[in-house]
Amino acid sequence: MATDTLAPTARTRTDDTSAEVFSFWPRHNEAIYRALEGKHSHIEQVDDPLESRMVLNLGPQHPATHGVLRVVCRLDGETIEGCIIDIGYLHRGIEKFAEVKTYHEFLPYTDRTDYLQPYANNVAWCLAVEKVAAIEVPERAQWIRTMLCELARIQSHLLWIGTLAMDAGAVSVFLWTFKYREEIYTIMDEVAGARFTVSHSRIGGLATDISPTGLSMIRRFVDDFDEQVVGWKKFLNRNRIWVDRNEGVGVITQEEAVRRGFTGPNLRGCGIPYDIRIFEPYLKYDAVEFDVPMRTEGDALARYFVRMEEMQQASRIIRQCMERLPQGPIRNDNAKAALPSKEEVYYSMEGMIHDFLHTDVGVAPPAGAESYHAIEAAKGELGFYIVADGTGSPWRVKMNAPSFKNLQGLEFMLEGAMVADTVVLIGSVDPVMGDADK
Repeated sequence: MATDTLAPTARTRTDDTSAEVFSFWPRHNEAIYRALEGKHSHIEQVDDPLESRMVLNLGPQHPATHGVLRVVCRLDGETIEGCIIDIGYLHRGIEKFAEVKTYHEFLPYTDRTDYLQPYANNVAWCLAVEKVAAIEVPERAQWIRTMLCELARIQSHLLWIGTLAMDAGAVSVFLWTFKYREEIYTIMDEVAGARFTVSHSRIGGLATDISPTGLSMIRRFVDDFDEQVVGWKKFLNRNRIWVDRNEGVGVITQEEAVRRGFTGPNLRGCGIPYDIRIFEPYLKYDAVEFDVPMRTEGDALARYFVRMEEMQQASRIIRQCMERLPQGPIRNDNAKAALPSKEEVYYSMEGMIHDFLHTDVGVAPPAGAESYHAIEAAKGELGFYIVADGTGSPWRVKMNAPSFKNLQGLEFMLEGAMVADTVVLIGSVDPVMGDADK
């Protein structure tokens, strides 16, 4: 952390040969500080002989800022008067990459957006492309996607609770949750052939079928995991330090949450039970039973309760998917809609030709076709808007990222809070900057 006073934006430097005026703050910082000044211009200006008012920069290099988030705060003692959330330090132009790649080539880039739940990102992209290109996906592939998306939800929430608890001083929880994240990595390695950036889903289906070994690993995981979540809740729910650090902190009302664009667990923690899996079902969510956790308090503790319950509901969905998983193909058998299997490529001339054409051009939705499809990701609504031009690459792609929208409410929650609550509030919103800096 670093502190600054609102110094002039230019300073004079004099040497033996000349006097030079140079910029003390870069133009970007100048705009940030002007916006911050405007935020609290209504506050009565009083003499401050003790210099209790100052500007505090938290991040972007701070370990509690979830990557490269910069929080610029105007303080009055220990209270935050005004706050500016400064993003963009990780900007990679993901949306523009999508417009110069084929639909299939862009798939691995989705792993790098919200890299805490890469499988769900793959599925969100494939569903959007399948919608704009009118491609059907076999039943077995849909059940497997549903199951692994819920495993990705647990994967994301495990890192969230582990790091949030560690920021609040409970280091043991971090170690416990990361043990189970490692188990999910091992499962993904068996199912998809990669631990972290899986790229397993495909337009029209899946890259590979799930093996009996993979299913047994998932079954063992959920059996053990359910017991562990109960133990974590007993440890944290009555922990006076944990409760005091979160209860009544970062309260946001239903109206303000909607106005700020909150989605996902942050929205449901305010008392609005909106879940895309219920209101606009996709994959096989309309064929499984689960509850939508909700709290009405709207504080950091409510957001904690919602996510802990969501992990248990995700485990419940995974069990139903394993019980009802049908036999059958895992990808569309239309050679113009999906990549052929490796067996076809290796032993069939037609399969090799189709593989070459998909790699070179890929799926080509009709010109002028456009669609938007969203899923209920771990952090909220994750959607892709696609406009096709008849070629194998989209004309326009826009990504509706939950972290980007949820960060809009963070400024509101931080203003009026104490400096000590900053890391707890950032963690309770659960942002990942690869998801926000599109």
